Amino acid sequence: MIEWSEMHLAIREQIRKFVEQEIAPRREELEYGDTPPYEILRKLVSTFGLRDMATAQFEARIAKEKARAAAGEPPREARAAKAGPEALNEAAMRAIPIIELCRYSPGMVTALGVSIGLTANAVMSRGTIAQKERWGLPLLTLDAIGAWAITEPGSGSDAFGSMKSTAKRDGDGYVLNGQKTFITNGPYADTIVFICKLVPDGPDGDEGNEPAARKIVSFILDKGMPGLTQSKPLRKMGLHASPTGELFLEDVRVGRDRLIGETEDAPARGAAKETFTAERTGVAAMALGIVSRCLELSVDYAKTRVQFGRPIGEFQLIQLKLAKMEVARMNIQNLVFRQIEMAGEGKSMSLAEASACKLYAAQSAMEVTLEAVQLFGGNGYMAEYQVEQLCRDAKVLQIYGGTDEIQISQIARDLLK
Repeated sequence: MIEWSEMHLAIREQIRKFVEQEIAPRREELEYGDTPPYEILRKLVSTFGLRDMATAQFEARIAKEKARAAAGEPPREARAAKAGPEALNEAAMRAIPIIELCRYSPGMVTALGVSIGLTANAVMSRGTIAQKERWGLPLLTLDAIGAWAITEPGSGSDAFGSMKSTAKRDGDGYVLNGQKTFITNGPYADTIVFICKLVPDGPDGDEGNEPAARKIVSFILDKGMPGLTQSKPLRKMGLHASPTGELFLEDVRVGRDRLIGETEDAPARGAAKETFTAERTGVAAMALGIVSRCLELSVDYAKTRVQFGRPIGEFQLIQLKLAKMEVARMNIQNLVFRQIEMAGEGKSMSLAEASACKLYAAQSAMEVTLEAVQLFGGNGYMAEYQVEQLCRDAKVLQIYGGTDEIQISQIARDLLK
């Protein structure tokens, strides 16, 4: 794939109009008014038929799973991704809204992706049929807001090794304790996937005594459960349109029906790795939206800003900045096109490839946004000029889903194995 098709461009135009009409006028409100983004996001998925599409796909999937269960067939393992033009277009349709939203509000992409992506996928990929019916569809349609809770105050890059949150067996259920932080949608989430370690029943339990060796298990929690506290939104550098908070669990009692898959042997570590892969590849589309908008704003400013009697775009140092921005835009777009083309072939990036993709896209987005601020001079440092916001928003791409340093180690390990 070397360019967007006419169909892709038509859909992009419609989404761009929605963003410019519904989000751009409310940018200040979303940035500084503590306005949650969920009303706008629900309007987005409804306007473009995504809600109805998700419902239809969910109902068809559940019907097949129930038919297999009635026939006594075991649940199917994850099937290889389908290939062909339909798969390619589906991948493109996932990327275009991300790119367009990130031109004005990267935070909204994070809020949306964690809810209908990470949280919903945890339920839909490993949950029982009953769990999917109870929690899956509301997440996929945004009727419920989801949060995927893995990060803790004492853990970050070492998410599993340093994890202290626990689940202890208690009769037919479990008692959960722990604290999570930097949780996207945490303050407002209706449904929370809580990832923790299973405490051994005794000194010689199967899970072992060493906390690092204990099983990782995941539970589905609902807002308002006794012992569960959701903090107010945390103040942060960027992504203000994506509410981030903390979760506190103190002796939260749950039944086995809330254990994802209703089994302690679900491959939570492997599932998390798949989640990280998907999250990292998604950064390229986010970076493309940020970089494209910065370039657009910078070109316009270079044409209209006059200094020393000339538009600043006539100065070679400004031209160098613009040229480098365009090179970054082209390279990131090609990464996005590669992902779409791979989807059309029924393939996806490996974890190391996803890490390389994220590393380059995140660093490029940060470099471009900093140059945009510099190009705008004093105006670029002011909040009324959008490049200031995009610069703050871009920084987190180098941090969440694994820091740049983690991406480098992942790439190097793969090269050296």
